[in-house]
Amino acid sequence: MSVKEVKLEVSKEVARGFYSNMALLVHTKDEFVMDFAFAYPGQAPFVGSRVITSPQHAKALLRSLEDNIRRYEGRHGEIKEASPRKGERIQN
Repeated sequence: MSVKEVKLEVSKEVARGFYSNMALLVHTKDEFVMDFAFAYPGQAPFVGSRVITSPQHAKALLRSLEDNIRRYEGRHGEIKEASPRKGERIQN
């Protein structure tokens, strides 16, 4: 499978990025909604970015993340998964 290079234009605001330490995912029959948020103790989490995509693109994103994580761990070692803190729940 060949990879086609794509040149993207990115505004200065988007290029700055948004740090996220929390993600909430929901779906309907036709789309996946991914909210990326910053959670800070004592404050309500702030959603800084929402991505809405088709089920097909969500699955392609999953495969791309799996591939990138596999390559990252091959170079840098296993990524240790954080366990939930007391009273915290990991949402799927």
